[in-house]
Amino acid sequence: MTSILIVEDEPDIADLLRIFFDEQGWASSHAIDGKRGLDVFRSRDFDLVVLDIGLPGQKNGYDVCREIRAHSDVPVMFLTARDDEVDRVLGLELGADDYVLKPFSGREVVARVKAILRRGRSDEGSRSLHYGEVEIDLGGKRVLVEGAEVELAAKELSLLLALAESKGVALSREQLLDAAWGEGWVGDTRTIDVHVRHLRKKIGDDLPLNTVRGFGYRLG
Repeated sequence: MTSILIVEDEPDIADLLRIFFDEQGWASSHAIDGKRGLDVFRSRDFDLVVLDIGLPGQKNGYDVCREIRAHSDVPVMFLTARDDEVDRVLGLELGADDYVLKPFSGREVVARVKAILRRGRSDEGSRSLHYGEVEIDLGGKRVLVEGAEVELAAKELSLLLALAESKGVALSREQLLDAAWGEGWVGDTRTIDVHVRHLRKKIGDDLPLNTVRGFGYRLG
């Protein structure tokens, strides 16, 4: 599941963005200033950061972008009321991937996010996660143990890839059903438990596929 961090001090704008992202099936987290934004960013993996420039406190959006870029190549989209060419150029020079001006339309933001994510995924052909002797090849959509590909059923693979894309984040059984079976699929959420048992048996103990009691599962 796509995970987006929103760093925005205006609650109404942040809530609006979360509504747009929820409609796309994307998970979102929110921080109200630069320091909290960096704390949340460091606590888990995100696919994209939507970052306001005019943040309160000691760290504005430019500062946050600099610190993110020092350690990560996660896409950053600036969201700001500033319409000065110098501001836009500075943001792009700091490593931002796009720049959206307030006021904005939800359709525009969603379209720009999708474009950024498509570009990122086209570059991730060799992106893999490694756990001991287990390799999850996200670009090739396959799993290897000690270099040999493990034969998984289609739904088992879809389930594992959904967990891998949200590495370290707990996903509910309902979220996993939507990711692997498609939104609107009607069935028993315990289907997820059966497929998790199959994954653990086929891949082995190196796979850190953890149960989150009463909720769902987390990889890593």
